[in-house]
Amino acid sequence: MLSYRHSFHAGNHADVLKHIVQMLIIENLQLKEKGFYYLDTHSGVGRYRLFSEEAEKTAEYQEGIARLWDKEDLPEEVQRYVSLVKKLNYGGKELRYYAGSPFIAAQLLRPQDRALLTELHPADYPLLRNTFKEFTNISTKRDNGFQQLKATLPPKERRGLVLIDPPYELKEDYDLVVKAIEEGYKRFATGIYAIWYPVVLRQQTKRIIKGLENTGIRKILQIELAVRPDSEQRGMTASGMIVINPPWTLEEQMKKILPYLTRTLVPEGTGSWSVKWITPE
Repeated sequence: MLSYRHSFHAGNHADVLKHIVQMLIIENLQLKEKGFYYLDTHSGVGRYRLFSEEAEKTAEYQEGIARLWDKEDLPEEVQRYVSLVKKLNYGGKELRYYAGSPFIAAQLLRPQDRALLTELHPADYPLLRNTFKEFTNISTKRDNGFQQLKATLPPKERRGLVLIDPPYELKEDYDLVVKAIEEGYKRFATGIYAIWYPVVLRQQTKRIIKGLENTGIRKILQIELAVRPDSEQRGMTASGMIVINPPWTLEEQMKKILPYLTRTLVPEGTGSWSVKWITPE
C-alpha cells in the first residue's frame, strides 16, 4: 500500500520541527572537516510546490512554514532554517516551494560529504531522481528505505546521520522503525539516527519508545511539539523527533527554540512541547 503522498502535508508544523532538528544535526557534523554520510530512508520527492492541487487541498503549510516566513524576531537557529527554505523560493519574496528533508540536506552538504536518498513510491521516485540528478555527491535509489540501514552501514566515512521518516500508513511501520534501528546500530553504533513520528494515537507512539528502550541502546533523546492535546479523534495532534546519539548541543538548542515555535505556530494557545531523555548516556 503506497497511497501516502507528502505533498499534501509539506511545510506543516511537523515538517518545521523535523527539518530544524535535521539542520542542527548536520551543522554539528560540519564542525569537523572530515566528510560524513547522510541516509534519507523515505525521501519523498525532495521539494514541493505549495501551489499544487495536493498542497492547496489541505493548506497545512499555512500553519507551519507560513507562520515563520515574514517574522523578524526569529531565534537564530530558526532564522537559518527559514533561510534554507527561502533559497528555494528565489530569495524569499513569495512562499511557493517547500524544501523536503533531501533538499535541506543538499543545501548543507559539502563536497566531502555524501548522501543516499531512497524512495519506494512509483510516482515520487522519478521526481526525486530528476531533482538531484545534477548533484555529484548525492545518489538516489528506488528501494525500501528501511533495508538501506542493513545494506549501506557502516559508511566508509564512519560518521553520519540516518533520517528515518516513514509514512506510518501501516501499523507495522512502528515496529519496522525499531527493527531498522537495531540493524543499523549493530553496524554503526556511533552514527546519529533521527526518527520522525506522528502522534495520532499516543499508544502507537509508545510502541516505538518501548521498543527502543528494549534494545538497550543508550543516549536516546525525544523532542516533541504538540498543536493540541492528545485525542481519540482523527488527525495528528503532535509530532516528534527521536534522536539516538544526538549532538551534545541539541538538547539545549531545542529547549530554547521550542517555546518560540509553540507560541508562533500555535497562537491559539493549545500547543505544548517537551524535550526529554528516553534513555540517558
